[in-house]
Amino acid sequence: MASTLNRQHPFVLTDDAGFMADPYPALSRLRTSGPVHRAVTPDGTPVWLVTRYADIRALLNDPRLSLNKRNSAGGYRGFALPPALDANLLNLDPPDHTRLRRLVSREFTARRVEQLRPYVRRLTARLLDRIAERGHGDLVADLAVPLPVTVIGELLGVASDDRERFRTWTATLLTPAPSQPPELAREAVLGLHRLLADLVAGKRARPGDDLITALIGLRDEDGDRLGEDELTSLAFLILWAGYETTVHLIGNGVLALLTHPEQLAALRADPAAMPSAVEEMLRFASPVPYAIRRFPVEDVHIDGHTVPAGDTVLLCLATAHRDPGRFPDPDRFDVAREDNAHLAFGHGIHHCLGSALARLETEVAVGALLERFPGLALGVPADRLAWRPSYRSHGLQGLPVTL
Repeated sequence: MASTLNRQHPFVLTDDAGFMADPYPALSRLRTSGPVHRAVTPDGTPVWLVTRYADIRALLNDPRLSLNKRNSAGGYRGFALPPALDANLLNLDPPDHTRLRRLVSREFTARRVEQLRPYVRRLTARLLDRIAERGHGDLVADLAVPLPVTVIGELLGVASDDRERFRTWTATLLTPAPSQPPELAREAVLGLHRLLADLVAGKRARPGDDLITALIGLRDEDGDRLGEDELTSLAFLILWAGYETTVHLIGNGVLALLTHPEQLAALRADPAAMPSAVEEMLRFASPVPYAIRRFPVEDVHIDGHTVPAGDTVLLCLATAHRDPGRFPDPDRFDVAREDNAHLAFGHGIHHCLGSALARLETEVAVGALLERFPGLALGVPADRLAWRPSYRSHGLQGLPVTL
């Protein structure tokens, strides 16, 4: 990786298996060598990579950096989504973003999420029962994957059969393009669109006690309501973001504990420290290495570098979370870390709407796992674990364990 730090060549955001297993040394060298770098994604998209905590925190809430793809000068490539899936909070700026977020926040509340806690506990117990019967398991396939997709399905009112189809289509979209025919991704997008459009239509005809029904009935003081594409796009965003991030947070977090036995012992001795431990998992082993792409609406100057309007900017959360200028001893995993102002859920107006749900699921799942199985251990050496070949997320393909 040393050659990628040469100023004559852009840094390559690789999907290489060795890099994905431990990207932090190379990314830390990049941060040390400078605050802003030219880089290219695996599909050849040129980007500007920002590496230091202070800059990244400020830019996450900088109105000059737009999330709307219409402000790209043409170099950006990403998922080609139909309008009915693209009209979501991750592709909007104020005032459209402000209006939509204000409406959604009325129903997607911390109170609604907290009401799911008993359900999450029961579901986690059932999943752990199945692992216990065998005496071993894969914590990704057996716990981290089925838990969030089932909880999100419960939250939105998605039928059980449709949850399994969503899992299949999502896995297809998250598979790097060279690994599969492009028509599979197109079929997945069309399938998700049909599923969610049918879900919204079904809730209009047969309202239930779920978030989609609540969003359909929303009105603000001026009588404003969510449009059809906005409803479908919101359902897509909640399903997508609520599924993938939590899967990898649980997997990465458990791996961090199992490879740091002194921290695992400290957490077992003080289970009330689980919320603090989850925050450290989000910093140390975040499943989101980069914030969602942004496009300057005017030339932006960052530490002496000029980023032209319309270029693509990636804010590297992975380097921000290991920045010694913000976190003492940043490469140490410490479940009791204080002042842990990580950026895993963003910052400012685009702070993740579902952060409370991801935290709740991870606290419950990891807490129950440690309580139930005091002899929990890795089933294979850590260096034999396979990581997903995608620079967009940092997550395990599997996590074999013995009990």
